[in-house]
Amino acid sequence: MSEKKKFYITTPIYYPSDKLHIGHAYCTVATDAMARYKRLCGYDVMFLTGTDEHGQKIEDKAKAAGVSPKEYVDNIVEGPQGVKDLWKLMNISNDRFIRTTDDYHVAAIQKIFKKMYEKGDIYKGKYVGKYCKPCESFWTESQLVDGKCPDCGREVQDAEEEAYFFRLSKYADRIQDLLENTDFLEPRSRVNEMVNNFIKPGLEDLCVSRTSFQWGIPVDFDPGHVVYVWIDALFNYTTALGFMNDKYDDFEKYWPADVHFIGKEIVRFHSIIWPAMLMSMEMPLPKKVFGHGWLLLDGGKMSKSKGNVVDPYLLAQRYGVDSLRYFLLREFPFGTDGNFSNETLISRINTDLANDLGNLVSRTTAMVGKYFGAHLPAGCGATGDEADLANLVAQSMGNVGLSMQFPEDDPQKFDVELIAMAAQLRNTYEDKMEQYAFQDALMEVFKLIGRANKYIDENKPWALAKDETQQDRLAHVLYNLLECVRISAVLLTPFMPETCAKIFAQIGADDSQCTWESAGVWGALSDQAPVSKGENLFPRIDAAKELEELAALEEAAKAEAAAKAEPKYITIDDFAKVKFVTAKVLSCEAVKKSKKLLRFTLDCGEGQPRQILSGIHEYYEPEDLIGKTVVACVNLAPRKMMGLESNGMLISAVKEGAEGHEELHLLMLDDKVPAGCTLG
Repeated sequence: MSEKKKFYITTPIYYPSDKLHIGHAYCTVATDAMARYKRLCGYDVMFLTGTDEHGQKIEDKAKAAGVSPKEYVDNIVEGPQGVKDLWKLMNISNDRFIRTTDDYHVAAIQKIFKKMYEKGDIYKGKYVGKYCKPCESFWTESQLVDGKCPDCGREVQDAEEEAYFFRLSKYADRIQDLLENTDFLEPRSRVNEMVNNFIKPGLEDLCVSRTSFQWGIPVDFDPGHVVYVWIDALFNYTTALGFMNDKYDDFEKYWPADVHFIGKEIVRFHSIIWPAMLMSMEMPLPKKVFGHGWLLLDGGKMSKSKGNVVDPYLLAQRYGVDSLRYFLLREFPFGTDGNFSNETLISRINTDLANDLGNLVSRTTAMVGKYFGAHLPAGCGATGDEADLANLVAQSMGNVGLSMQFPEDDPQKFDVELIAMAAQLRNTYEDKMEQYAFQDALMEVFKLIGRANKYIDENKPWALAKDETQQDRLAHVLYNLLECVRISAVLLTPFMPETCAKIFAQIGADDSQCTWESAGVWGALSDQAPVSKGENLFPRIDAAKELEELAALEEAAKAEAAAKAEPKYITIDDFAKVKFVTAKVLSCEAVKKSKKLLRFTLDCGEGQPRQILSGIHEYYEPEDLIGKTVVACVNLAPRKMMGLESNGMLISAVKEGAEGHEELHLLMLDDKVPAGCTLG
């Protein structure tokens, strides 16, 4: 037996300054799907993920929390609903998990740093420039955008300290050649950005040690310096395999990596700094860096420090892990940005998973049980002609002319169309997966699922069942449907592993019929497979009701997080930024499909009406509020609720009433007070 081909894939190592959000889950689920796909294809896969645990921001966060930096990151990584818990929940199949605080990694980084220093590629100097603490990045004045960090748009601070530098400039020409003349970096759209923004203006040497904080790997030959970010972080991909340590012994086996999956915000570090450091160490380069897009929320990048994040725990526990995994990789092309919303998540679950896949499995297994019991009759499977057709289509990547002519009402016409589509599916799917085009691969599978649902309507099994002379035809139709379900489930396994295992059990597929090889064979399912109608795989969601409940849950979660957040007090300068004005209620009406929301049109003295939504319908009727004078906060960022935009917030007071019930009182003023008065 020949040795398996190797495939080494990594996520970035995530920064545990706070709990991870849906954007981190997006990258890790994509990496997991790719790893599972390669295992399905027979590869010996190494899948690495982990956490990048050093730096000034961690040190500051730990100090504010009153714990040591190690205690702080231990809680984020190992604690309840921490990083490892999240990956377990999301069914992530990583083979290894590295923490940059692991002893073996620390020792290896010290050796790597010293080797680069002794080669002359690291030298001592003095850093003077701008520093973005959230991004842990140094910038020159010319690189700033409107005086702020070009990556995250936040304020930078002046920095000046003794530091060691890596001779990044030494490798500028080789890096430019690597980017422009190979497929090292994808999507290709990222190449021009790297070359034009960072290399052509002049690649500057890189700060690789710090003295202004202590939470990092010590430079063992110069006390007071700690290794800064990128040597520590990037070499994790090699130390986790045993490079310069005795913890593991996989480096020669798996390096170089086949692909690093990363978010586009760290493409610069992985496509310029990382290969330069490997060149310095005279090590092979990774075969590919793929910088995927961001999940956007309300048009902006999700960020822990900005607080505009979506909790993957909430969504996975509410809708199921596989539903969330499917949505993340079906909704957005992997190389571009995509807007996340609860509406699109629920719509995708209802349309693709409940209506199409779930309905196909449910209808097919139910009809087998109703018309034939647990087994179809022997001999109802694929005919020799069908197997030959499928083989011909598969071998030609689907580019075969089906010249067979059938009368319009000949049911064999439908069989040929269905089998031809099923036969070419694995090849087209493979082509998309090898390009990391997850969305396209899933679309190909769901074309077959859609065609199978149409096949049910074309053949009308319920009508065939009423005709004793059509029992053989009925059995063959149902077998064809089961075979489409089987092939689809094999190819969906990397995306929805738990769901596909349930599907295999329902259609009676054994292990040999769930393999990559079997997905390319029409008729692999035994016609005597034991079929059973199991649970409803994807219950349909009442979108309007669910969105309202989800909004309430998210508000409660935000309130809880805000209550726990530091600092507990704001300054008078912070409070002065909040603008309260008096407002006349011009109109007020209930929001359709919402039990709580009222839609106010207000005169705030601005010359044009302002719309604000408020969840107070259980306390007030709309008609009772028209003409009243209320107080509104008018400089909150706009937000959408139930598809409507709210531009501010009404001020109310809550007190505990009888039997623990809350009473809400909208702050209303004397009607003689004019609109537009500022309160302060």
